[in-house]
Amino acid sequence: MNKTELIDAMAADAGITKAAAKKSLESFLGNVESSLKKGDRVSLVGFGSWSVSKRNAREGRNPSTGKTIQIAAKNVVKFKAGADLGKAVN
Repeated sequence: MNKTELIDAMAADAGITKAAAKKSLESFLGNVESSLKKGDRVSLVGFGSWSVSKRNAREGRNPSTGKTIQIAAKNVVKFKAGADLGKAVN
């Protein structure tokens, strides 16, 4: 399912226009993004939680040349599925 299909499904389920569903989805995504940028954790009980983790700098290899390269440190977003979501897909 892509973003457009999700908007269509949200509109149908909630009985709202696609424009309203798109605005709601973009608001949700924007709020999750801003919370993660601040270093906060976002948790939806039963569905899952997003958090930011720091990945340290490390050495890697260029697969085509085999040459050693330095990979910079960065922040990565992690998602952990909740119990209800885990049960739903199994």
